[in-house]
This record gives sequence, C-alpha cells and structure tokens, in this order.
Amino acid sequence: MAKIGTDLNSFILEEERKHPDATGSLTMALMAIEAAAKKIASHVRRAGLADILGKAGTTNVQGEEVQKLDVISNNIMIEHLSACGEFFALASEELDEAIFPEEGKNGKYIIAFDPLDGSSNIDVNVSIGTIFSIQRKINGTQEDFLQEGKNQIAAGYVIYGSSTMLVYSTGSGVNGFTLDPSVGMFLLSHPDIKLPEKGKIYSLNESNYKKWDEPLRKYVDHLKDEGYTARYIGSMVADVHRTLIKGGMFGYPADKKNVNGKLRLLYEASPMAFLIEQAGGKSSTGKDSILDIKPEKLHQRVPVFLGSKYEMDLLEKYMNE
Repeated sequence: MAKIGTDLNSFILEEERKHPDATGSLTMALMAIEAAAKKIASHVRRAGLADILGKAGTTNVQGEEVQKLDVISNNIMIEHLSACGEFFALASEELDEAIFPEEGKNGKYIIAFDPLDGSSNIDVNVSIGTIFSIQRKINGTQEDFLQEGKNQIAAGYVIYGSSTMLVYSTGSGVNGFTLDPSVGMFLLSHPDIKLPEKGKIYSLNESNYKKWDEPLRKYVDHLKDEGYTARYIGSMVADVHRTLIKGGMFGYPADKKNVNGKLRLLYEASPMAFLIEQAGGKSSTGKDSILDIKPEKLHQRVPVFLGSKYEMDLLEKYMNE
C-alpha cells in the first residue's frame, strides 16, 4: 500500500508500473482530470469574490438553470480533457450531444462527466463536486457511451469543500487524495477506502416521503426504528462522500413526480456506484445493480441507492417483497 502523503502523480505512475502492458494513456488521462480539478477548485475558492456566483441566465439539456460556475467548470473540463489527446469523445451533463475533439482522434477512451455537481448549492457555500466516468472507445461513435457501468475502467469525483479531495478507482480499490494548497499537489490521505459493513446514517430527501412507494417508506421507517440518524446535504458528491467514509445509505429514489428517478446514469449514478462497489458496498436501483444497466440514451435517469451491504440488502428485501 502506498504511504500517506504520496502525491497523486507518483501514485498513478506506481500503479501503472504494476501493469507491464500499460501504455501510459490512462495515466495521462487521469493527470488531465487532476489539472482540471485544480483549476476548478481555484475558481470555487474565489467564487464569492470574483462575481461568478449565481445563475448564468440559461438552462441546460436537463431543463435546469445553469449557474455561472457550471459554465466555467464545463469549459475547463472540455479544455483539459480535449488537450490531453487521450479521449476520443467527451459527454457532459451540460451538453446535448457528445464532443469529439480533434486532439483525441487517436484516443483510446471516452469520458462522461458532471462538471459541477450540486451547483444549486453554490450560493450557500455547501460542498459541490466534479464526477467522471472513463470507458474504452469501441466503435468510435456516440453509441460508445451506452455501455454498462461494470465496463468502466476508471471513475471518481472531486469534492470542493473544507478541503478539496480527489477520490478515484481504476478497478483495484478506492483511494482519496487531499489537495495541499501550499504545494499545489493532491496527496494520499485516504488509502484503500472501505465502507463499514453497517452504518448509522441514512441520506434521502424525506420531504418526498409521501411520494414514495410503500415498500420504500417501510424501509426508511425500519431504519428509524433501528436508531439511524438522518443526514441529507442535497449535493450528491457530498452525500456520497460521507457514505463512502462512514457507511450507511444514500438514496435518490423514483417517486410520483420523478418516475424514473432524477439522477443521471452516465454522469452521476454509474461512476458513484463503481466507487461504492469497489469500496465493498453495493449499488441498486431498488431492484438491480446500477452497474448492470445498459444505457439507452446519454441523459438517462435512474433511481439510485448506494451504501453498506447491510443497508442495501435490507433495502432490496423491502423493495422486492
């Protein structure tokens, strides 16, 4: 196991050395994400001082109001991911269609990303983040994005909070790196993250309780009877990060208003499910593993439940009765 304090670039290179057939392409791809994250983190820190808080005056493909930092973060991600030359195609939650950068025409990978998850919380200084999912190029068309989550070769997120952390997995466990602003480097702070088998926290927006199906209401009531504590931030990166570290359960279920759920499969659900399962937890739509879903479109939505094995097994027991 790498030592606490190892910088991210050294860690990535050391991981690459474990695979003699590696070409360095994934290393370059991850370093491009790191560079973009540092720049976004800088903008987030200065948001209240630089007149970049608030709404941009437009809506994205999801019909959601775009925040100024959404636009900035999306442009930064596109700039760095395109320039590295490793990505044949980019799909952003903020854009209708995928982008095929000229620099990536020989790239091996495709990447789907949410440039700034939780941006509606920007104005109140709540933790927000960037989420990414990397898969292999197959046919060289937009259809390449419609792969099951279990095919991901890397996934992760960056959380911009009291500190900036980059958490990622390439399929061999999950590691977290904290940005040290004094040296401008991400340093290993959370090696080999593992979810507890059972947690003490459940995280859902309970204001929707009456809109949920009866099995889900019974499940949440069961957790309350066991003495669980409710914690819900409303920024997926922040809620999932807490779940990854402390265990328990995070959910954004379908309800009478959002019959297919609200979170996006490619940009949010699939990469977070990959991380949770790599850390020893489970993911589910309430019926099946999120990683087994074959997407039908770029902006598909799904119900999402992520967490420790105990809470997830209990959930599926109630949901499948």
